[in-house]
Amino acid sequence: MFEEFEIDPLVLEAIYEMGYENPTPIQKHAIPAILQKKDLIALAETGSGKTAACAIPICHLVDTASTKIQALIVVPTRELALQYAVETQKIGKRKKVSAFALYGGEDMDLQRAKLKSGVHVLVATPGRLIDFIYSRAIDLNHVETLILDEADQMFGMGFYDDLEFIIQCLVHEHRTLLFSATMPKEIRKIAQAHMQEPEEISLISKKPSPKQLSHQFIYCPNPQTRREELLALLKEVKPTQCLIFANSRREVEALYRALKAQLSNVDFLHGGLEQKIRSVIMGKFQRKKIRYLVATDIASRGLDFSHVTHVINFHFPFEAETYLHRAGRTGRSGKTGTCITLVIRRDLPKIHALGKTLQKEPEWLRPPPSSPSQPPQKNKCRGKRGEGES
Repeated sequence: MFEEFEIDPLVLEAIYEMGYENPTPIQKHAIPAILQKKDLIALAETGSGKTAACAIPICHLVDTASTKIQALIVVPTRELALQYAVETQKIGKRKKVSAFALYGGEDMDLQRAKLKSGVHVLVATPGRLIDFIYSRAIDLNHVETLILDEADQMFGMGFYDDLEFIIQCLVHEHRTLLFSATMPKEIRKIAQAHMQEPEEISLISKKPSPKQLSHQFIYCPNPQTRREELLALLKEVKPTQCLIFANSRREVEALYRALKAQLSNVDFLHGGLEQKIRSVIMGKFQRKKIRYLVATDIASRGLDFSHVTHVINFHFPFEAETYLHRAGRTGRSGKTGTCITLVIRRDLPKIHALGKTLQKEPEWLRPPPSSPSQPPQKNKCRGKRGEGES
């Protein structure tokens, strides 16, 4: 029960009214860390209860006699910012805690007026927060808790320098909490530079890959012909809907141009696009108006694209966890799905480790020369065929 944390009775009343009963594993770790003013690095999946894990102790700690910002939560997208702000407002309603979401695409004058009226918990996307810092329209001198949620996603969207700048603006003593689904090197850099002996926990479950999800690999002896390989693959497979992942924004746009020249219903998505444009593209993809979406890892997390039949890794992901997030965009809700990865020579050492993570042997559609020979796979369909070209 939440009483074990000695939370403000007004906060307890609110969370029980909302239907909370027992703390989740991430809440059992994060709530005491925030209350005890510890730094924390937590690996946790989407849907693990992170929002409440942060909002409950923050609402407990807020001094409502002050109108200053006392907690700053930085998130990658406006959708997550709104989710955090709404949840925090509900948890803190009896205590009269004020939470506000600050993100791009909205009138800055209205946002500035809201901040002046008094905000205790600010949830912000990096770009808009920096706009307000530069315009001196925001006071962060009273922030006691800084939370970076979906940290790996923000790094993947190119926000590392922005986050460094934001942290450096908090020159006074505060606690920092990092939540992430993977552990890229940038998290270690942030921790070494700005955190004091952080507690580290990992709540990522190591489940075997779902049976309905196939993992297939194609060895590309010549990296320079990968685009041609991809185009030939798409024409053969004819997926109903396909997500194609590349490791950089530049390659995403180059792939988009190459595919657009020969296929219809192609678009691209990465963190360099304006939030409104990203929202439009994601909406069109969810409504099946886009058949082939080329994307960075911004599309690998927290998004439910139920119609995706195929995921293709044009580049091998840097981390096994990233591979799992990408592959997890297909084969959802019991449906069959196929993840195909183009592999070049330097990727081969990663295959064995990935097999352990997936708890299954890799299925080679075209094995590398050093792999044990496999029987010919003539006319083998690479996954379930889709609707075909229209």
